[in-house]
Amino acid sequence: MIGVFAALAAFAIDQITKAIVVANAVTLSAGIPVFPGFILVFYRNDGVTFGMLGGAPWWSLIALALAICVWLGVMLFRADNAVETLAYGAIIGGALGNVIDRVRYRAVTDFLDFYIGTTHWPAFNLADVFVVSGVGLLLAAPWISARRSIKS
Repeated sequence: MIGVFAALAAFAIDQITKAIVVANAVTLSAGIPVFPGFILVFYRNDGVTFGMLGGAPWWSLIALALAICVWLGVMLFRADNAVETLAYGAIIGGALGNVIDRVRYRAVTDFLDFYIGTTHWPAFNLADVFVVSGVGLLLAAPWISARRSIKS
């Protein structure tokens, strides 16, 4: 149940933030500095991570993401601890948030732009944050579970 809630929450948070960004696209197209090293922007990425596969048919990226989500859904329901289910849910919710963008716009809405000097990290969104955080949590899950069993 935790994993399903995590997926729904990640999806909803991602879609709400993207709706705000799209509604303010004109203002954000030039970028709004938030603090040194961070700008809110409006950008559409038709590729995947770091713009890789840009220009690939949009439907192929959707098909790939949905296939991965199905596999992750199976893993979520097979997971034997809350940490793993939370992680799978975060990944699924984030991935589905980006799938919806690809269906609606044929690209993903990115808006978080971090930089040092003139070097920018590729812009990203909260769906990406949920996916990366979920993967990190999955990698840490064995360590977290081992620590929990030691304390018990």
